[in-house]
Amino acid sequence: MLKNCLTAALVAIPLVAGAQSPATLTIQTQKPVAKVSPMLYGLMTEEINYSYDGGLYAEMVRNRAMTEDGREPRHWFLVENGNSQASISIDRLTGPSEALSRSLEVNVQKADPNNQAGVLNDGYWGMAVRPDTVYKGSFYAKAAATDMGPVTVSLVNNNTGKAVATATVPELTGSWQKHEFTLKTGSDVEASAANHLVITVGHAGTMWLELVSLFPPTYKDTPNGNRSDLMEKMAGMHPTFLRLPGGNFLEGDHVYERYDWKTTIGPQVDRPTHPSPWGYQSSDGLGLLEFLEWCEDLKIQPVLAVYAGYSMRQEHVEPGPALEPYVQDALDEIEYVSGSTSTKWGAVRAKDGHPNPFPLTYVEIGNEDWFDRSGSYDGRYAQFYQAIKQKYPQLQLIATTPVKSVRPDVIDDHYYRRATEFYNDVHHYDKTDRNGPKIFVGEWATREGSPTPNFGSALGDAAWMTGMERNSDVIVMASYAPLLTNVNPGGMQWETDLIGYDALNSYGSPSYYAQAMFAGHIGTEVLASDLTGANPRLFYSVTADPSKGILYLKMVNATSTAQPVDVKLDGGSVASSGTLISLSAHSTQETNSISDPKRIVPVESQINGLGANFTHNIPAYSIEVLELKTK
Repeated sequence: MLKNCLTAALVAIPLVAGAQSPATLTIQTQKPVAKVSPMLYGLMTEEINYSYDGGLYAEMVRNRAMTEDGREPRHWFLVENGNSQASISIDRLTGPSEALSRSLEVNVQKADPNNQAGVLNDGYWGMAVRPDTVYKGSFYAKAAATDMGPVTVSLVNNNTGKAVATATVPELTGSWQKHEFTLKTGSDVEASAANHLVITVGHAGTMWLELVSLFPPTYKDTPNGNRSDLMEKMAGMHPTFLRLPGGNFLEGDHVYERYDWKTTIGPQVDRPTHPSPWGYQSSDGLGLLEFLEWCEDLKIQPVLAVYAGYSMRQEHVEPGPALEPYVQDALDEIEYVSGSTSTKWGAVRAKDGHPNPFPLTYVEIGNEDWFDRSGSYDGRYAQFYQAIKQKYPQLQLIATTPVKSVRPDVIDDHYYRRATEFYNDVHHYDKTDRNGPKIFVGEWATREGSPTPNFGSALGDAAWMTGMERNSDVIVMASYAPLLTNVNPGGMQWETDLIGYDALNSYGSPSYYAQAMFAGHIGTEVLASDLTGANPRLFYSVTADPSKGILYLKMVNATSTAQPVDVKLDGGSVASSGTLISLSAHSTQETNSISDPKRIVPVESQINGLGANFTHNIPAYSIEVLELKTK
């Protein structure tokens, strides 16, 4: 993700009028003061901003299960070609499964092979089509009679009305069946999101459709998988974990709308969907197993959050017998994730296609329970803690707010702030009790810029990360949030978000590149250091990896004036040249966007003139990583 440039000789630079006086940074290369957590940087997502449906989850059909509205088929529209006549409606009494007990009824009064009738789906702000690409689809269907003939499925360009790919499905039967098809575009097709899916027949009659699905090529060609571009961007952040299923999505507005993991596993046709707390229906196509496979694809660990009896509209379950079913549900979930095939839920996971258990170290009990005005979390946490520790004593359990009943292994802290607030709080954890509990900064972000962070946000984020790195003996994990947003009108419910996308393209914000720089260049131990004479908005961290012989110096200049720094290495030296990775902007408001995705990206160059002592000039509004070989 780094853009190369010509070698730069960055040595002592004469000061000019109005420039900053040199600061002095002393690094004691032989004095490590703390170990860096090996799981420091990770990912946190939830179903917000169309992060899963309409985002990461590669499904192209919107409202595929007809569950978004009980009265009308949202995002489904009637097609009447030529002189054909038809009507559509939601049939609430018939469907292919108990979970999906409704369907889209298509009543064709008049049609022939040259004048077909049916339905179209407009997708999530369109459907991305590219040349020479194979799309795999399916639907469940039945017909009132068997003489409706074959079903034509096409991807059609919105602007020309012409099909860019077409397939034919054999005639339907009188019982529910799953039908699969493949659509392939030609080399002359223009890459565009201005497309829709059309399903038509050339004979009068009635048919019912449910769970209509269409997938482009996915990351690692995983069936029912994720968008490749978004997965690649996440991989570029060098994460070590994924907190799942994430935030408010876990709790739901009401107890009955919580993330009920057991309804998100198994065949898609057996998943009933459920409302997300952000105003739209979750297909749950990206269910618990898909979350875990997402971790597997990125070679990272899951941090599993279990529902703990509180939902966002101030509904809660009292500790004691009433909470016991939810505790058992959490134990079952842990067994599904990490149990062998000899266990009940490990066997279910194997039946779902993944016999090998997933690694699991951390389990979070609830989410943001400081919002629960009943004060019940202390008792609820204790009940979950005791039951989980009894069966899984090796697991590290995370509390979402301080509790008194038992001592948590980890506390989850959340911060959403402006850049200045982060600047003023970079020493927040400097004096934290090292005897525990440990800290998980499970959600944090500088909220400046929309829909994604501007460079001012990136500066605030980077400043905060220097503080987390210096205290990474007590901060075991940290994850920016929210991670994803659909930038189309109506696609965002929360600003500011790390990665933006539409149906066709995606981009990383300046904060995204700051995350990638920090996570991709970090040592195993924190070195003792001291900074004097610097402007108040110069921030830094120093880590080293002795096994690799590398020292990582990160510096953030959040002012409009360049800052020279005299670096003094006490107890060692570095090679005369190293690597500089720099991210900078002309102003705090400069940013990336869907139309200008690479305006601000890291630049990698060689830095010369190094040794036991050297001077480095940090440009205005810049975030830098110096990777130096120790001697």
